[in-house]
Amino acid sequence: MPAIRDWLTGSLAGRALLVGTFVKSATLALAALTGPLSALPAAIDTIGGLILLAGASVLVYRLFVVVKRRMLWRVRRKLTLSYIFIGLVPAALIIVFFLLCGLLLFFNISSYLVQSRLAALGDQTRFLADTAVLELQRSQGAAEFAETLQRRQAGASAKYPSASYSLALARRSCDGGAAAEPRPSAVTAPMVAGPWSHAEPPTGLPAWIGCAGYSGLVNYGGPRTQLAVRAVAFEDAPMPTYAVIVDVPLGADIEQQLKDDTGIEIGPVVGIGAVGQNFEDVDVPESRPLDRPREWVAFLDYTDWATGEPSTATMAIRTSIGNIYDRLSAAPVARLRSFNFGQVLLILLGVIGTLFLVIQIVALGMGLALARSITGSVHELFAGTERVREGDFTQKIAIHTRDQLGELAESFNSMTASIEDLLEQKAEKERLEQELRIARTIQMSLLPQGEMRMRGLALSGHCEPAREVGGDYYDFLPIDEHRVGILIADVAGKGASAALYMAELKGLILALSQSHRSPKALLIEANRIISQHLDTRSFITITYAVVDVEARTLTHARAGHCPLMYLPGPGTEPRQVQVILPDGLVLGLKIDNGERFNGLLEEVTLPLDPGDLFVLYTDGITEAMNSEGDWFGDVRLATLLEDQADLPFDELRERILREIAVFVGDAPQQDDMTMLLLKVDD
Repeated sequence: MPAIRDWLTGSLAGRALLVGTFVKSATLALAALTGPLSALPAAIDTIGGLILLAGASVLVYRLFVVVKRRMLWRVRRKLTLSYIFIGLVPAALIIVFFLLCGLLLFFNISSYLVQSRLAALGDQTRFLADTAVLELQRSQGAAEFAETLQRRQAGASAKYPSASYSLALARRSCDGGAAAEPRPSAVTAPMVAGPWSHAEPPTGLPAWIGCAGYSGLVNYGGPRTQLAVRAVAFEDAPMPTYAVIVDVPLGADIEQQLKDDTGIEIGPVVGIGAVGQNFEDVDVPESRPLDRPREWVAFLDYTDWATGEPSTATMAIRTSIGNIYDRLSAAPVARLRSFNFGQVLLILLGVIGTLFLVIQIVALGMGLALARSITGSVHELFAGTERVREGDFTQKIAIHTRDQLGELAESFNSMTASIEDLLEQKAEKERLEQELRIARTIQMSLLPQGEMRMRGLALSGHCEPAREVGGDYYDFLPIDEHRVGILIADVAGKGASAALYMAELKGLILALSQSHRSPKALLIEANRIISQHLDTRSFITITYAVVDVEARTLTHARAGHCPLMYLPGPGTEPRQVQVILPDGLVLGLKIDNGERFNGLLEEVTLPLDPGDLFVLYTDGITEAMNSEGDWFGDVRLATLLEDQADLPFDELRERILREIAVFVGDAPQQDDMTMLLLKVDD
């Protein structure tokens, strides 16, 4: 109700419906009080009716849309309606089509039977006229003519009670040549025989009748169509003096004979619009449904007696399908026990029709069963998806068949089980990710935070793991008031295992840095200790340097790590980056007892001048890869240092990181990126 009220008051069509109803009600009330409306109220009433009609039309359309949506929402109803339109409606149309064809065929056969009977009656009437002329030609005198005419009429009336004879005077030149002298005739006046109750007996012949005579239907009633079968036969002479006219009107006796012979009842000659009003309503006992009388028309060709103009009339006929069928199929030679051929054929057609009806019913049942099977499975899938949408992944669909829908239901059950397992895995993954985020926070706290400054020295570092935790490590290790240790390392691999080795390395270096002033000695001792605990598939690259601000030196050793880039201060010409690459093997390889590592390791000491810049980095910096597979490279890093060396120290680090990010673009980070910058102040 609120929805209807909102539609009536909130939509244009609803307001039009209300306004139209109000206007019509007001004008009806005014008409009830004052009588017929004047021009202005009548116009207002018409406008209100049009508005009401428009609003009602929109309302009906909206109701139709709502009803259609609700009725056709279920797939079962759609399939049922589609089966009805595809199966039942065409079958019904075919049945109706053949019934109409049979009915039209039945009516045409009935009309043909009437026309053929009337044509046969015309031939018989012509025979009566011809035989009368032959006998009259042997008569002598008027009395004998009259006696012969009466005798011929009496003989014809035995079969046709309304048959009427007339002897009309007629002179025709029938020799085809010059007119001969007419012979004297015994007939001097017209003669009649028979009742002639249907019309005045003709005493002469119209000019349109030739010497061959005439037989057929004629209209003897003038403007009102009244038909009779009339035959005209002339005396056999070059110039006949008389002609015999035989009339058989379409009266009760002819109607009865036609009904007895064909089972068709004829009515008067009428127009097509009067069909159905030409027979009296008579209760006819019906033993079969096909015995019910059916009305139709037969088209009859006739000639106007006075003018000779041909024309067509319609005659109402009434008969039954069963009657016509019995008469057409009655064949005495084709009988099976007590049934004739037509009855056997009708029984066979009934059996076939019953069989077809049973097939149609079975097809309907099968179609509905298939529709129910399909829609039942679809409904269960819909209910299952609703449960899944609500978060219940324990819903299982019962599988009743092993068809495609059954496989779909099985796939749905497998999918819900997989989703439930995935949700559990997702929860476990989120828990692990949370733990890794915590581990990342802890790992980042192990690295130096921000810049470190000493007298005449500035240090800054940056570490960005490729995953939540990584294996890169850098550190600033104060040794005493004028010396500091600088460390950068890269554990082979990524992830949690590398992070654990990195934490172990930090503790080891912290301990060794207090007892070893030489970078080479520290790395030798670190290799001896860590090689005993490191996995055989892992190793560590490391560069360790000791900066002495009083001695103005930087002493470092490299154990398989990336080279050190050194850019001299502004007073050096040319000012170019130098790559310092002393020998050294990676930590943790169990090749021997350390002799090879100790022999290859080299320690290098560099002097420090104001403005000197040192850069230590891991391979994640120079091997940063873009989407096309190109590396950032040592050359780009060296060029960038040469071009941007005069930037403030903190801005220089951010500029290097920004250039690497622009180069990489959207490509994912492949390795941990760690960088350490050292700059000598004045």
